[in-house]
Amino acid sequence: MSEAGAVSSNGKSNGATPVATNGAAGQDSVKVKAGRHREATLYQALHGAGAGDGRTLAQLREAALQAYESSELPVWRRSGFWSTTLADLDLEALETSVQERGVPDVVTRTLPDAPRAGRIVQSAGAVVHVELDEALAERGVILCSLEQAFEEHPELVREWFSKRLPIDRHKLEAANAAFWTGGAFLYVPRGVTVEQPFEIVYAIDRPGIAQYGRTLVVGGETSEFRVHEYDVAEDFDGQALHAGAFELYLQDGARCRLAQFQDWGHGEVFDTSTRFVGVGRDAYCHWLPALLGGHLVRQHLELAVSEKGGDMAFRGLFFAEEQEHLDVFAVDLHETGPSGGDVHWRGTATGQSRASFEGLIQIDPGAQQTHTYLQIHTMMLSPKARLDAIPSVLVSADDVSASHGGTVGELDETSIFYMQTRGLDRPAAVRVIVEGFFEPLISELGNEPLEELVRTRIESKLAAAREDIETYATSR
Repeated sequence: MSEAGAVSSNGKSNGATPVATNGAAGQDSVKVKAGRHREATLYQALHGAGAGDGRTLAQLREAALQAYESSELPVWRRSGFWSTTLADLDLEALETSVQERGVPDVVTRTLPDAPRAGRIVQSAGAVVHVELDEALAERGVILCSLEQAFEEHPELVREWFSKRLPIDRHKLEAANAAFWTGGAFLYVPRGVTVEQPFEIVYAIDRPGIAQYGRTLVVGGETSEFRVHEYDVAEDFDGQALHAGAFELYLQDGARCRLAQFQDWGHGEVFDTSTRFVGVGRDAYCHWLPALLGGHLVRQHLELAVSEKGGDMAFRGLFFAEEQEHLDVFAVDLHETGPSGGDVHWRGTATGQSRASFEGLIQIDPGAQQTHTYLQIHTMMLSPKARLDAIPSVLVSADDVSASHGGTVGELDETSIFYMQTRGLDRPAAVRVIVEGFFEPLISELGNEPLEELVRTRIESKLAAAREDIETYATSR
């Protein structure tokens, strides 16, 4: 068995991912309300060492399997707010296929046809496509499946794999650590600058799939590069799961622009993913997720400045529609200073969707001379939608500047009337206002094909909800 071989629920390796029942061994002795023993940890920074503490991959998989079998599906709840629960997910009915079926149509149909440094595509549990610019490969850039990286570059991968990601906070994080196959690994060596983006794609093309996406990106000292992740799915009837884990580490002086485009379509796709970005000494990361579709999406997104002089810009946008449920927990963590940060998110909700954004600034003891600001702006577009914006600050140092703010707004009739006097009809005026609301962040993507993809997806969501938006706007 290769070091990267997956562990099944009976502890044996068979190259696939059977899913154990929720009544796995060890649960009968735990007589507590579902999720109660985990909820205290689910809205905290990951903070500190991850699972990669010198154990081999086989040992990590075995520990994760034990955590999987002894834990329940998580419930994210806050006093006074609604809960995010996976009670409707039929985990036992899902399976991971490692059979290569070629690049799904949704990938070629969705992704921009634009210059790129490389691309890796995973469908279900198999990597189905890998390409890398030959000139970059000659300069030491590595883009391959994570399984291949463990076999061909073990010393490099072991140093970083799961360095800051846990494996036992809840059942689906443990499932990812125990059962992942394929995966993506990107390494940009010291001093290498890459202008075009690397594309990492996770696709689901049919129901009944449990996809455990695992990504590791390492930027060597003074390297500079871009990463675009795409999470896409076909429109289908039935359930599917993406339980992802993403980690990116920037060494001294490295710079990265990281973007994520997520659109799981209109199928019943559940997404519970944990993403961590670590910024080293004098390094910089610009991170912008665009969360634009999914039946139930729960994302833990954490950007940590772990060395002196680190800086970051944490941007993001989301658009929930119809019956979608979105729960985002974003962390701006400063472990040492001086350091800088700037968090800016925008989101909206239509139909009967629910969307929650909780942003946390956490400044550790000793992180003096940290300067950061968190802002979240949201726009209500439906009387039946629910949208919560919850900014917070946790400061344990005294020589810092840290503040936050949040707004919840609605369509302004005065602005609509003004645009109508300039020749726009009412639907066009509404579209311009909402698109303009998102534009300051879309323009920060810094890649025209990706910007147009996000704009087009927002425009289609607005068109689909036109009647609902108009009813709400005229009732105010």
